Amino acid sequence: MPFKPIATNKKGISSAAPDIEKKKLQKELITLEEERVYREGTVAIRDLVAPSALSVQSNFVQLGTTFLRTIFVITYPRYMSVGWSSPILNLNLTMDLAMFFYPVNSEIILKQLKKKVGALEAQLSGDAEKGAARDPLRETALRDIEQLRDDLTQGVEHFFQFAFYVTLYSQDKKELDKVTEDIQNIFGSKLIYSKNVLYQAEQGFTSTLPLGIDELTISFNMNSSPIAASFPFISSELSSDDGILYGINRHNNSLILFDRFSLQNANMVVFATSGAGKSYAIKLEVLRSLMMGTDVIVIDPEMEYEHLAEAVGGTYISISLASESKVNPFDLPRPVGQQISTEDIIRSAVITMKGLLRIMFGTLTPQEDSILDRALLETYAKKDITATVDLTTVEPPIMQDLLDILEGMTGAEVLVLKLRKYTEGTFAGLFNSPTNVNVTNQLVIFSVRDLEDELRPMAIYTLVNYIWNLVRSEQKRRILIIDEAWWLMSHEDSAKFIYALVKRCRKYYLGVTTITQDVNDFLRSPYGQAIVTNSALQLLLRQSPAAVDMIQRVFMLTEGEKYLLLEGAVGEGIFFAGNKHAAIKVVASYTEDQLITSDPKQLLEIEKAKKEFEEQMGK
Repeated sequence: MPFKPIATNKKGISSAAPDIEKKKLQKELITLEEERVYREGTVAIRDLVAPSALSVQSNFVQLGTTFLRTIFVITYPRYMSVGWSSPILNLNLTMDLAMFFYPVNSEIILKQLKKKVGALEAQLSGDAEKGAARDPLRETALRDIEQLRDDLTQGVEHFFQFAFYVTLYSQDKKELDKVTEDIQNIFGSKLIYSKNVLYQAEQGFTSTLPLGIDELTISFNMNSSPIAASFPFISSELSSDDGILYGINRHNNSLILFDRFSLQNANMVVFATSGAGKSYAIKLEVLRSLMMGTDVIVIDPEMEYEHLAEAVGGTYISISLASESKVNPFDLPRPVGQQISTEDIIRSAVITMKGLLRIMFGTLTPQEDSILDRALLETYAKKDITATVDLTTVEPPIMQDLLDILEGMTGAEVLVLKLRKYTEGTFAGLFNSPTNVNVTNQLVIFSVRDLEDELRPMAIYTLVNYIWNLVRSEQKRRILIIDEAWWLMSHEDSAKFIYALVKRCRKYYLGVTTITQDVNDFLRSPYGQAIVTNSALQLLLRQSPAAVDMIQRVFMLTEGEKYLLLEGAVGEGIFFAGNKHAAIKVVASYTEDQLITSDPKQLLEIEKAKKEFEEQMGK
């Protein structure tokens, strides 16, 4: 192969080298251009999260359809308590908070403080020579500076420049102005002077983004102790010296120990979707309350408490059409040591019975209501129950007695036909017998699982009324648990009765717990919301997406708390006690878990182990 010489310049460098470099550069430029074209057609994460538009005004920023404004702190008072920012952080508002700390060399500060001390001492000496009155402000400032000098010299304190910014969000400009004023008023109530941004709205927004960039640079000289008091992550403590363990505080792993009877009332509401652990949590409370000497009465719609009753020796009463256990809706309380007239008790019983009859009959005309009112009074009078009788010696009437009275009244023909179904027809075995249940045990459970759905509201109403009479007859520390309370909220009379019970039970040392998984039906009732308002304790476990918005509105939850209820595991939720609330995780020991579990698989294993043990003992 013939040799072809390569041309070189005077320095001996090949003339082909620049051409090679030029081609290489052109190739890289083409590659970069291709990549740029490709990236323009792709979607990045920032494209998904970025708003459609951004408008920067003099004192706010409009981000899409959201308005936002930044507030910064100018000065602080002489004293700052720990958690001074918690009233702002606990507001039900969407906000971003940023804190910037700029360490300052102690030597620089000590020189400045030395000059300040000299100036103050000169001023105080001058006032003393003139015979002027002492100046408390200068004397206090001198003492504070001297103390700070000592702490900085000894290394006890360090010095910082501290910046505190809050960015508020709102969907409406007027609402943003109102929220801004509210936040500044809260700052002002603590003698903290704050301002909102002016011609620095964009810089304020950027400063509170999770970027660590301070574009406002509005700081305040401060030493370590007051900066530590500004620590924003403050969780509610729900621990007390008395009470029972409800669970673990997920904020700080402390114990949530509480005595429900220490609040303004001992009522409790529990909202959760099916399988979220609401019955598990309440059975755990029942077990621990029994150990503290509290009597517990449970209305159980799904036979979930039977195993617990067997384990602790409680009384389990099954209410059904074929059951031997009967509760008479005409029963009366027997007050002990209370000045309540017999006439008032009879009138109250008549009103309660009319509520039950409305549930049984459906709607009543005014004429039928008046007839029933007279018939009920005559039914009690038939058994010699009048305003002058001793209630401890009387025998209450039954449904048949009311039917006999109605049959002799003009205009009661339709009522007689409706009532016969409950005295002679299909439902005759439920409301037409004297009460024969024994409720002297510390734990009493009424099961209504075997009742038809049509009869459940009537049966639960009758049981609650019977328990209320029992509570008024003998005052002691009790808890009444109404599971699946939405059965009662579906009827106005029963909802009204439960509401009255919740309002009055505090006077009789009773705490009522209402449990439901049908949150929407419960809270749509005006009585349901009133029950929530009159319940000092609330337990919210995992919620369904269909109900969580209403829960957020009623309980004024933040977005973070809302998603906690949507994504929480079994037994996790939010526990409210008075004005405090905390994220909770319900925990139980192994022995407690074996007694209260509702898991069908676990119950089968327990039953299997029980049979094996009995067989071994038999051998």
